[in-house]
Amino acid sequence: MDTELTGTDTQAPFIQLLSPDGTRRQDPAWERYTRDVDLETLRGFYRDMAATRRLDDEGTALQRQGQLVLWVPLKGQEAAQIGSGRATVPQDYLFPTYREHGVAITRGVQIAEMLRVFRGISHGGWDPTSTGFHNYTMVLAAQTLHAVGYAMGVQRDQKGWDQERLAAEGGAVMAYFGDGASSEGDVHESMVFAASTQAPVVFFCQNNQWAISVPFEVQSRVPLVNRAAGYGFPAVRVDGNDVLAVHAVTRWALECARTGQGPVLIEAVTYRRGAHTTADDPTKYRSRNEEEDWDERDPMLRLERHLRAAGTGEDFFAAVKEETDQMAAELRATAMAFPTPALEESFANVYAAPHPLVEEELAFYREYQAGFADASTDGTTEQEDAK
Repeated sequence: MDTELTGTDTQAPFIQLLSPDGTRRQDPAWERYTRDVDLETLRGFYRDMAATRRLDDEGTALQRQGQLVLWVPLKGQEAAQIGSGRATVPQDYLFPTYREHGVAITRGVQIAEMLRVFRGISHGGWDPTSTGFHNYTMVLAAQTLHAVGYAMGVQRDQKGWDQERLAAEGGAVMAYFGDGASSEGDVHESMVFAASTQAPVVFFCQNNQWAISVPFEVQSRVPLVNRAAGYGFPAVRVDGNDVLAVHAVTRWALECARTGQGPVLIEAVTYRRGAHTTADDPTKYRSRNEEEDWDERDPMLRLERHLRAAGTGEDFFAAVKEETDQMAAELRATAMAFPTPALEESFANVYAAPHPLVEEELAFYREYQAGFADASTDGTTEQEDAK
């Protein structure tokens, strides 16, 4: 890739291949990575994005109805997730944070497995070895360290491979994180190690403008893409609401990593249209005018406009709606059938072996619960009733 596309200067190019009105732009620099993305492929991206958004809506509703402990919305970030996820190959390994539900779909993770995590009845939810998609990490930015360590292992496993074999069989690692996590020391340390070892890792930052209630301009004086220059590896800044552009730059970045050219940083500029989590209220810190300003840049609307202009008829969109309706019904039925484990079970899941402190806490909990055993229906104890 040409140096001008690495984003190492203060005026890094902003890659966009689908304009907000749905017009497809031709860019010779990225032709190699988009020429095989035909209309049918784009329809597949739209199906994935529609399924992701419907999952997000249902997840939020289920949490509000008490069926999930928490939900982490991603509405507005579908293009960044589907475009990048569909750029990976089976031998790649991905490290998400806790919001990459769309990426999970592209890697074959079952939706019910995701919901088990947010129901609080599973520590992992799915098998990361069979999907190449690691379990969610709730500790902010920790997964970037894990990703680099894993990539260093991949690098050693592939030592001695020639370029042809690396291109055909080589694996790369991708770490997802947000603009807020980029302020954590873990990200800095990860990039230092990745650059020092030329590890085959792609750092994929979804800059959704808000680190919970802290706006991006408070976190960084320059675009995040510029940070890569300080570590000595290339980067690219892309319109994160443009699924085609995201797909192209991710394919390029993974190719660089996979063929021994070292790490790459992608800054996907997007927008979190909903709350940070269902425990958050974004109306407390951002304006409705700001949200409306991003409405016309909605990733699904953009792709829909392109598909309609290219001749995709109403039958397709009706079929997608029917598919997502059926998915939502199955998702809801699954969630409503989840068991409610006894709280005592959680004490057995702290350590692999019995621990005296945990046993002490369990005894206290049982004693506390026993205090309610003699309560009568009107709230008084049997002793009070006898008086």
